[in-house]
Amino acid sequence: MGAENFVAAFGDVAEHSPWVAAEAANKRPFASREAMIEAFTSVTMKASHDAQLALIRAHPDLATRAKLTDDSNREQKGAGLDTLTVPEFTRFTELNDAYKKRFGIPFIFAVKGATKHQILASFEERIGKGKDEEFTTALAQVCRIFRFRIEDRVSP
Repeated sequence: MGAENFVAAFGDVAEHSPWVAAEAANKRPFASREAMIEAFTSVTMKASHDAQLALIRAHPDLATRAKLTDDSNREQKGAGLDTLTVPEFTRFTELNDAYKKRFGIPFIFAVKGATKHQILASFEERIGKGKDEEFTTALAQVCRIFRFRIEDRVSP
């Protein structure tokens, strides 16, 4: 698969950030699916702070009613974020707003396999962290999202 086709196929693995796939394409051929995941992770972790910040900010708020990408919609639905009660939705909205105010980025959590209760507990725990620690955690969560999305698309 050429670089252009690779980006066309995997450019959306990193939310609204096809540059990650374009950079990862330079590391082809991949010996395995794990090597492909590592390429996406490596590109992200070696990117400039500004590029990392833009990548994090490209992610939607959790439990938002805004238009989501197909992947985000499916992932949030799988975690039950599409069936929140009014009080749960209100709590998510409050936490999203407080988190963005404190850190300047959206709360990132790779929701696949998690429940809304686990996500809320993580939200409440992480909002008390320091800015540098939370930035690092957000990047790690972005990389977990890469893993889940690539595992869904690429056979082992």
